[in-house]
Order: sequence, then structure tokens, then C-alpha cells
Amino acid sequence: MKALDELTFDNRFARLGDAFSTHVLPEPIADPRLVVASPTAMALLDLDPAIAETQEFAELFSGHKLWAEAEPRAMVYSGHQFGSYNPQLGDGRGLLLAEVYNEAGEHWDLHLKGAGQTPYSRMGDGRAVLRSSIREFLASEALHALGIPTTRALCVIGSSTPVWREKQERGAMLLRLSPSHVRFGHFEYFYYTKRPEQQKQLGEHVLAMHFPECLEQPEPYLAMFREIVERNAELIAKWQAYGFCHGVMNTDNMSILGITFDFGPFAFLDDFDAQFICNHSDDQGRYSFSNQVPIGQWNLSALAQALTPFISALALRETLGLYFPLYQAHYLDLMRRRLGFTTAEDEDQKLVEGLLQLMQNSGVDYSLFFRRLGNESAKLAVARLRDDFVDLQGFDAWAERYTARVAREGSDNQEQRRSRMHAVNPLYILRNYLAQKAIDAAESGDYQEVRRLQAVLSNPFEEQPGMESYAERPPEWGKHLEISCSS
Repeated sequence: MKALDELTFDNRFARLGDAFSTHVLPEPIADPRLVVASPTAMALLDLDPAIAETQEFAELFSGHKLWAEAEPRAMVYSGHQFGSYNPQLGDGRGLLLAEVYNEAGEHWDLHLKGAGQTPYSRMGDGRAVLRSSIREFLASEALHALGIPTTRALCVIGSSTPVWREKQERGAMLLRLSPSHVRFGHFEYFYYTKRPEQQKQLGEHVLAMHFPECLEQPEPYLAMFREIVERNAELIAKWQAYGFCHGVMNTDNMSILGITFDFGPFAFLDDFDAQFICNHSDDQGRYSFSNQVPIGQWNLSALAQALTPFISALALRETLGLYFPLYQAHYLDLMRRRLGFTTAEDEDQKLVEGLLQLMQNSGVDYSLFFRRLGNESAKLAVARLRDDFVDLQGFDAWAERYTARVAREGSDNQEQRRSRMHAVNPLYILRNYLAQKAIDAAESGDYQEVRRLQAVLSNPFEEQPGMESYAERPPEWGKHLEISCSS
């Protein structure tokens, strides 16, 4: 394990120069104190989790102190926001503090969110508040535990610094880890500002740092774009299979690595609703749960346009055509496993679609249904779940097809079935009301609940004694929390 002063720095993005980012020092927050830290994220930097309780840790990750080797930079990029192009965005409240590499040779960006104003803050104060920092921390670590590609969250540092949103709140900082913070919007920025030299420099940097295997291909940029398409198809398949709603799928919030990036008004589904809109600011439902799949392709199309200097339009179109088939294959594979199947049949898609329609019509809890489906044999499980549905005749017809499907592949050994299904169907998910209870306690100075919730979510598939309340259906008030972009 390393001490805080033993990190090894290699600030690769900073070396690209001032066309790509601006040197900015973080603005410290007052009275920094640890709210919560992730032991597994700290391990990525070879740090002992006990270090998180030290004052030096709180000071380094709140801008009070800087490593001598750190080169804090605010990145510039653009992007399509709710379908409209915004010519210049950038890190308005965050800084790429530095890049480090661990003993395994992995590079990690240290990104401080809530670090104060930058040249890209526009009218904002550059700050983050405690509630939004806690939400991103919990989401990052919860998704990782579910096996969904995501940025990681090292810690949240709280303060006594006042920050005004709809009301006065407390400022906080989140330290985010990612192999890269390059977004689709980075390529869009240099494409639309007609800076081919910088765009080529960015492309070569991304290829060398993050897609080195593509350099061995006859057309490296095309190989890279194909990899990005494949990663995003798989990522969004996992979002849909596990009921995760991102809420703000703007192209500046899409990682070039195909990982979940920039959490705002996210939510996991409680009752299944394909049209669910988790972002209170999304009046038109552009980023509703069901729209995430086509929006994924829309965003890839925007990136493709920015890559036209390097790749032919025909090759880009052909590669984009891979997205939906790849998505469907990944999604159906995940849903088969969630249903307990070990083989594939042609009618499986209809079986999944039929179930989701029944769940939609009856307001069935999405996560708990799949968990309980694996508690016992298929026949006993569907009999016990039957009362959750309004359309009993429709559910009985589906249950008959389902149990016959299980019987055909001979995978109804109760213990094997339970073990197999519980390994992919979480008992604990980050419901909005659970996050809100942890935030309410933290805002009153009690950080134990957010730490307890993070610990529970870090092991979502295993039953944890004494934590039964975290696996219950939410109360009615908990299903209708309004989350906006400021959250």
C-alpha cells in the first residue's frame, strides 16, 4: 500500500497543451471533512483505506493542498444537449487534477468535481453540493458492483462552505476516477471549430492511450470507432437490463471509453415503466428509459460526424449499423440469464417482451420480481409472484410458457437455479428514496447512513443479515421523487 505522497504521476492529457485544457487551481472549501470513501476505489490507487480518515486526505481532495506533481486542468469540449449543439462547454465545476498510475500499470485520472469556477463555468459558481456529490458517489460504486462499466468515485469531502441552489446548501467535492475523461464532445469541439490539427492530435492521443490495439489495424480510426460502438451497445444493454436511467445522455456526457459518465438525475426503476423519465427537467422525455437505446445510436452518429475527417461516410454508416444488433444480442443474453436460462431459443425475445408488458400494466417492482423469481423452482416462483399482477389470465399464460421453457432446457434444479439467478439478480439496488434518506442524514452532519448504504450496495447480490430494510419495495413517496439536473 502507498501513502498519499507516494502516488506516481504521469499527466498525459495536460501535455497536449492549452488548446485542450486550461490551467486552473482549485478553490478550497472550508473545514473539509470526509463524508464517505470507497475502499475498492482507493485500492485502484494502491491506497490503504485507513488513509481516508486522515486530515491530509480531506485536504488533498478538497483543494487545500496539491501534490507538487499535480497539474490541474479544466478541459474544453462541446456537445449536443437535448439534441441541440452547444459550441463550447467544458469543465465548468470540475478539474482534471492529475493522472496517476498504479503498481499494475493502470492509469487513472483524478478528477475533482466542485472545485470552483473555471473559464468554462459560464454563469455558474463552479461548486457542487453535498446531495449531488453523494448521489454520484453512490451511483458510481453501485453500478460498478453490478458489473456495469462506469467511472469510479474515490470519496466525497464535505465542508461548511455555503452554496446557493434553490436554497442555501453546503458545498462538497467528489473525487472521480476514470481511465479517461475524453468525451464525444471533445471530438465535436475540434470538428465544429475547424481545427483539424488539434483534432488529429486528440485522435492520436486517444488511440495511443486507450485503443493501442487499433493502431495495428489498416484503418486505426475506423477500428477505434467500431470499438466505441461495441462498448456503447453493451453498456446500454446493461442499463436496460438492470433498469438504470441516466437522465442526461447529452454527447458531452458520453465517455469515449463506453462507460457510465457524469451522473445527474439518474434513477433505477422501482415499478417497471418503459416510459419513465427520471429527469424532472426533461419536459419532452427525450431521455426516457425506453429512449436510451435509440439515443445511444443518435449520440454515436454525432461522434461519427465529428470523425468524418478520418473515416469515410460509408464505413461510418456500416459501423453504426452494428449498434442495434449488438445491443439486442447483449440485452437478450442478460435477460435470459436474469430469467434463469442457460440456452437460447428463438422465442425468448417475445417471452421477455411479454413479461415487461405485464409488469408495465401492473406496476410490478422490476428488481424484486427477478430476485424472487430465482428463490425457488420456476413453478413455485411464478405461483408466488402471481398476486403482484392485475391481469391474472395474461400472467398465467406467460407463466405457462416460462415454466415450459425452463423445463425444456432442464435447468430447474432448485439449488443450481437459485445460485445462478441470484448471481445476476441483485437484492439491493440504489433506489432514490434510499439515497435521499442518506442525503438527509448527511446534511444534518450524520454520515453513517451514506457509509452503510455504500457498504450494502457494494455487495448487491449476496443477502446481508440485518439489512432487510434495504431490499424492500419503496414507500409510495419514494417512487415519485423529482430529480433535476442540479441534483
